[in-house]
Amino acid sequence: MKFLFFVEGYTEKKSIAGFLKRWLDARLRQPVGIQTIRFDGWGEMLKDMANKTQRHLQGPRQADVIAVVALLDLYGPTIYPAHVKTVGERYAWAVKDVTARVNQERFRMYFAVHEVEAWLLSQPDIFPSPVAGKFPGRVQQPETVDFDTPPAKLLDHLYNQHLRKDYNKIVYGYELFQKLDPNVVYQKCPYFARMMDDLLELARKAGC
Repeated sequence: MKFLFFVEGYTEKKSIAGFLKRWLDARLRQPVGIQTIRFDGWGEMLKDMANKTQRHLQGPRQADVIAVVALLDLYGPTIYPAHVKTVGERYAWAVKDVTARVNQERFRMYFAVHEVEAWLLSQPDIFPSPVAGKFPGRVQQPETVDFDTPPAKLLDHLYNQHLRKDYNKIVYGYELFQKLDPNVVYQKCPYFARMMDDLLELARKAGC
């Protein structure tokens, strides 16, 4: 049994499955599969996800699929109405909107607040030492790193300032996710924890 994970970029495509499985498999009777399917950004995902979800959930291998799960960064999409501004408001509105568009019982929509790089900020000691000690105090609550300077921009600034190079999301992100402890992220990132609790419940109901 497996989850099909829709993701919006190469960092997620390379890194997310193994990272999430480390947390889930430790709590299941048998390992669960996670297959990532990459889209070319959030625009393509929102345009195509309804058709692709239907195809997977009604295809010849539908019995092997626990759920189709879509994961987007909360920072980036321009779908929010003007009056929807806070993290909580945007998260709730976008989940409701996208779920209604897809309209499939075995579909789940989640957002990384504000980006999946926020999860990396949960554990500063995985970063190179010139960067590890330079994080601002707000990374103690990584999901509060904001819309103005989201996590990837913060990392790019710190890498440029202290390592004299850009933060390469694909290369460095993959390396960092290999070191990242999902239990630490679970403790520090409530939206991440909510997603993982949901996935765990789905996997257990599927017999994993």
